[in-house]
Amino acid sequence: MFDLTGKVALVTGGNGGIGLGMARGLARAGARVVVAGRDAAKLDAAVAELQALGSDAIALTMDVADESSIKAGVAQVAQQCGRLDILVNNAGTTVRKPPQALSLDEFRHVLDTNLTSAFIASKAAYPLLKARGGKVVNIGSMLSIFGASFAAAYGASKGGIVQLTKSLASAWAADNIQVNAVLPGWIDTALTQGARQQLEGLNERVLARTPAGRWGQPADFEGIAVFLAGPASDFVTGTAIPVDGGFSVQI
Repeated sequence: MFDLTGKVALVTGGNGGIGLGMARGLARAGARVVVAGRDAAKLDAAVAELQALGSDAIALTMDVADESSIKAGVAQVAQQCGRLDILVNNAGTTVRKPPQALSLDEFRHVLDTNLTSAFIASKAAYPLLKARGGKVVNIGSMLSIFGASFAAAYGASKGGIVQLTKSLASAWAADNIQVNAVLPGWIDTALTQGARQQLEGLNERVLARTPAGRWGQPADFEGIAVFLAGPASDFVTGTAIPVDGGFSVQI
């Protein structure tokens, strides 16, 4: 139920943070992982790590804010690997400002990177996923559920991810494609390390509200990645699953 041997997975932003955590899980389960990103050094390091786990991993240079780059990347996966079974739309960014201070360009950049890219990549991957039945895993956030004064663009993009997930799941169920979202809580990554520097008291507030009593780690996403990418989740679609140590159930 959790064997991904012979499957090919494309993970955008898979060269660090949550994306790399998910890529590790997929690699351990037997998938060939294609890691997409812009930073060549990080891509090489991620691929080396996944290869050490036994995956025939490869790097793919991709800018998810550029439609042509996404389409070319998916085409390259088809050419080089001959198939695509799993798409993880993970790449993301944020701008931490109050909404009145956000420029339109900043707002659009966050939405294009976090939300529009997931639509473009999913659409580009659709024929490949349909060929054998496939899986799409979108990365949302606690801000798919809650609001934050410093994250209007990010929250809008991650709320949109949940609705996009539901729509794709409904549209593609007949094609044996399951589409689900993961909603990370407060995870210790480069993105949230920046938040802790900018937002006084954030660390203490997160620890106080999280029943697990700690920040999450990228490794906490290995299991959910394998579940949503494999046969165990064949009758699970359109969901948004928190991976947050209980943060979202705490008042």
